[in-house]
Amino acid sequence: MEHAIGSIAQIPPGEGRNFDVGGLRVAVFHTRSGKVFATQADCPHRGGPLADGLTDEDSVVCPLHDRVYAFATGAGIGTDCSIATYAVRVDQGTILLQT
Repeated sequence: MEHAIGSIAQIPPGEGRNFDVGGLRVAVFHTRSGKVFATQADCPHRGGPLADGLTDEDSVVCPLHDRVYAFATGAGIGTDCSIATYAVRVDQGTILLQT
């Protein structure tokens, strides 16, 4: 199912924001190059808010524990933790998330 969750203008390039999608908390990231990714909202290690983490073009760093996760796969980089990822796209400025 695809959900319209907001405007991409809500997320400055290089940052993330949390959204509630039918009771599911999701972090959506807007990279500096314009790519958009979506993951679970909280780090599985200790619940760090991933939307507040540092990002680059391919990954996010948990702001509490420095654990790094790949946007495309959710795999932990240098750790055995992983996160859920969700298909997301932008159509005419609207963020559309698949659940």
